[in-house]
Amino acid sequence: MSSTPLLRPSFRSRARTLGLASVVALSALAAAPGVAQGLRPEVGKPLQAAGDLLRAGKAREALAKVREAEAVAGITPAERNTIDGMKAAAAQRAGDLATAIQALEAMAGRASGAPLGQYAEQLASAYAQQRNNAKANEWVQKAVAAGNNGPSIKQLQQYLQSSSGDYGAIARDASAAVAAAETAGRRPEEGDLLRLADAQQKTGNTNGYVATLQKLLINHPKKEYWSAYLGRLPRKSGFSPRYELDVMRLRLATGTLAKTDEFMEMAQLSLQAGLPFEAKRIVEQGYKAGVLGTGAEAARHQRLRELADKQAGEAAATMARQASEAAAEKEGDGLVRVGFALVSAGEVDKGLAMIQQGIAKGQLKRPDEARLRLGMAQLQSPKTRTLAAPTLRSVKGDDGAAEIARLWTIAPQ
Repeated sequence: MSSTPLLRPSFRSRARTLGLASVVALSALAAAPGVAQGLRPEVGKPLQAAGDLLRAGKAREALAKVREAEAVAGITPAERNTIDGMKAAAAQRAGDLATAIQALEAMAGRASGAPLGQYAEQLASAYAQQRNNAKANEWVQKAVAAGNNGPSIKQLQQYLQSSSGDYGAIARDASAAVAAAETAGRRPEEGDLLRLADAQQKTGNTNGYVATLQKLLINHPKKEYWSAYLGRLPRKSGFSPRYELDVMRLRLATGTLAKTDEFMEMAQLSLQAGLPFEAKRIVEQGYKAGVLGTGAEAARHQRLRELADKQAGEAAATMARQASEAAAEKEGDGLVRVGFALVSAGEVDKGLAMIQQGIAKGQLKRPDEARLRLGMAQLQSPKTRTLAAPTLRSVKGDDGAAEIARLWTIAPQ
């Protein structure tokens, strides 16, 4: 069975917006219509012109005006700070990162507390845009030390960590974030789960990757996560091929079964499992979806359709005899098997009762699989739907039954 790879999480660098420096400078210039408050006219006028040019999208011209203000003799500390703020904004927008960094480092050197934390974040972003991850990480640490722990700095940390290629560290950090959220009774962040899944995939931790995908499904259900999880599940250590049909049932329920060969394979597996009514239903869905009955293999599709119809007819004629024979057996496996076949044939209440009888009889070869079938059957009846989740959560084992059962508690019904 093919798998659909999970898309790696995307971390966009924040280096494209030196927002704080720009806002500080522009707001200062906007304080008075002519000369900015606290600035001499020969400094304030070119800076205000720079602000107007920036708003007009003329960053290089704005930077030239900033340099004009900077050339005035006797620059005061207040003027220096405003000049550096405008220089950082204009240089960044003009693509002159070296000048923007120089201005921001000067401002950071004069700052402390929250302002330092913001300047440090802007510097980390600028260095990240230069692909200087060492300096970017240095300023990230300074930002955090100054009390900047907001979402944007965390996003930048994740971006830098992802760029480093140290997937072991990424996995540890993301795992800690997920565990902290779960301990606090919060839903883990989708980004943390994606980082963890990506790191686990990169380090070959297949079981961990599958477990993280399951958490993504529970907390942030999306079609692509279903596709990735169900594609990987059969490769999980200890997973029994006996549950391949169950995986395909979940793919059908989640809209991730779409190809002609997949519909054909699922119908054939259903026939092999002695469930011709299910096979017939799958084939009809394939025809309705337009993936069966067309193309060069249309005749083959038709033969499968006829075979499913024929076996469904034969099963209907012999179902009562099969039920009687199963009831006479010492073990309950036969009752569970025939009961589930009845459920698949649409006789849900009758099939449910038979599965319950089989479980009550005991001596089951696979008791967890029997509870899985009971939970799946309970989902099919409005009378017992509320009982399905507790039944499915009671399924144990490490052969795949427990994973399949949990997935049915969150799958679309």
